[in-house]
Amino acid sequence: MKILGVGSGAREHAIAKKLSESRYNPKIYWVGENRNPGILRICERSEGEFIQGSTTDPEFVGSTAKRLGVDFVFVGPEEPNFHGVPDRLEALKIPCIGANRSVALIEMSKAEMRRLQWEYDVPGKLLFQTFKSAEEAYATLQRYSETLTWLQNVALKPARQAGGKGVKVVEDRQIYLHEEKQRFKSKHVGWLEGYMRGYGDIEDKILVEENVWGPEYTLQCFTDGKTVLGMPMVQDNKNAHEFDIGTETGGMGSISGPDMCLPFLTMSEYEASLRIVEKMVSAIQDKTGKRYHGVVAGQMMLTEVEGPTIIEMYSRLGDPEALNVLHTLKNDLVDVCLAIIDERLSGVRLEFGNKAVVVKAIAPKGYPDNRRLAAGHPVEVDEARIAEGGCELFWASCSLQEDGRIVSAGSRLVEILAADETLPEASARIEKVISAVRLADGWGLFHRSDIGSEELLKRRAELAERVRRLYHYRLEKGTIGKRVDWLPGVGKVDPVKMLKEGLRR
Repeated sequence: MKILGVGSGAREHAIAKKLSESRYNPKIYWVGENRNPGILRICERSEGEFIQGSTTDPEFVGSTAKRLGVDFVFVGPEEPNFHGVPDRLEALKIPCIGANRSVALIEMSKAEMRRLQWEYDVPGKLLFQTFKSAEEAYATLQRYSETLTWLQNVALKPARQAGGKGVKVVEDRQIYLHEEKQRFKSKHVGWLEGYMRGYGDIEDKILVEENVWGPEYTLQCFTDGKTVLGMPMVQDNKNAHEFDIGTETGGMGSISGPDMCLPFLTMSEYEASLRIVEKMVSAIQDKTGKRYHGVVAGQMMLTEVEGPTIIEMYSRLGDPEALNVLHTLKNDLVDVCLAIIDERLSGVRLEFGNKAVVVKAIAPKGYPDNRRLAAGHPVEVDEARIAEGGCELFWASCSLQEDGRIVSAGSRLVEILAADETLPEASARIEKVISAVRLADGWGLFHRSDIGSEELLKRRAELAERVRRLYHYRLEKGTIGKRVDWLPGVGKVDPVKMLKEGLRR
């Protein structure tokens, strides 16, 4: 059997490892922009090949897959989906684990995802408005700055998936800070408009959503278009620094287990989240007429207004969340892929080990705001020490040079995984080997030691319990999902009704 993978980060290293462990003993081939040392090693061991090239060029990936005569292709990141790589493979009759461009719209356009959710009445909705320019966005924010509550306290986002960049939450609650908050909103929507000039594939540029609070989590699922099978919940930690401060990153680390649920969430919340993801798959297939083959994920939050609520959708495994679930997956990943391709996933029973899993990313200083500073540094890793410490190393944004040196590529350098009976034990295990990763030129590295710690888990549990009490109260009163606002001279208004009327126009 021959398998071709696409992408060159830590997520793809984890996918390549899991595929290579299959009972089919497949030859692993891979296409990536950076020569990931871990994936290269797997390709060599399996007598496959690593091909350096564009992962978003459908013709290049398609012709490579055809030349190699692979049995199927596994696409790791989202951008190849957005650029139609699975579509090209489908046209060439090459099976693909990857969302085609039509269904990947649930991730590529956050604006279209929200419209779809409201049109099909999928639970876990947020109030939203979309804009094609900063001027239009700011005019609306200013117009309602002292009336509609949800347009005062907002999340300002790029309307397209942009690797987690550009999201700002603005809480405009204190009157003495009102003018300052308005200036910040104006400045940031201007920044978003400029940032979105780099993306010409969707019309909406700026998304404004109501601000919500609560613990976030990711529910990743396999789907063949007919069946959606959930994996264990994972919590990614987006902020760059300890205890959730600093710029948002692609993810500084993640926790899962020891069960299907996170320790601060309940199985009923897991089931509700799974039903939401199922409904989103059904909705996008109905809307586009296209079948969904691959991975789908809800990046969610437990909120007081809706309970389990969609923040974003993914059309692929998360990074680092993929490492958590693939580590504990007991099934042969190739068998799961073949079941997706043949649309017989309903006959598969996913099994996962009962271990707590922690992943921590190590990044060069400069990441994420100035990646040029973070790139080009020589990397040294004592892999034997990491293995002796009971941890696993996954190479991320690094590239193996022809002269044997490994050089940082500007994003997260490596991710280290540990599994144990409890999350704090797994977290402590990683801390013991963190110093095994260094940059030979002395450039600084950083990571988050708090991920999986008792202190952070306690904080998550307290937050979840506060939210749970509020949304359970709403459930009892029959007000879940309902909003009421008040306009001077008008009285009570229903923002949900206003939004639905706007969508109908």
